Amino acid sequence: MGHYNPRHFANADDAAVLRVLAEYGFATLITTADDAVSVSHVPVLFERDAGARGAVIGHVAAANPHAEAMTRGATFMIFQGPYGYVSPNWYADPVGAVPTWNFVAVHVHGTIERIDGTQDKRAIVDALSAWHEVQFAHPWTSGKMAPALLEKMLGAIVGFRLTVERIDAKFKLSQNRSEADRCGVITGLERRGTPAADLLAAWMRDYGGS
Repeated sequence: MGHYNPRHFANADDAAVLRVLAEYGFATLITTADDAVSVSHVPVLFERDAGARGAVIGHVAAANPHAEAMTRGATFMIFQGPYGYVSPNWYADPVGAVPTWNFVAVHVHGTIERIDGTQDKRAIVDALSAWHEVQFAHPWTSGKMAPALLEKMLGAIVGFRLTVERIDAKFKLSQNRSEADRCGVITGLERRGTPAADLLAAWMRDYGGS
């Protein structure tokens, strides 16, 4: 499964790709099997030291048909980074341009393994929660749950681990425009004054070229 990725937007910077996988851990899981496509939006965690290229762990509801389909076909994940509308008015020559979008997206391809063991599923839940709970003064842990309730909740999910085989990264951040145009887009985004626009402008400064 490929996607359109012109050379000036293709990103081979491992540090930049790892940043997307770390900061945008809510991915779209896609499986094509039995002439059908299964799509689920799931919280995930990238494990950099698992295997040669890393692995992605997560879980879906056991009632989700995707739990049965995920190991029967080709599976990949889409990580969506910052994105936003770009107005031609922000370019040096707005009359000769059209509207577009800037965005960051990373596609992760690999072999997926379904995980049903109770302790293995708990390890996934614990790893995911620990990643996010570290920011709080009193982190939640599964150990705070009543054992019977925890067992019931774990029985309602199916875990997975996708061993990464290939990563395709597209950072469309105005690299195909002049420096004046890139600066204009950054200024235009920052003038919007929204968190999303500010974030996209920051990523343009970091990865949009000089």
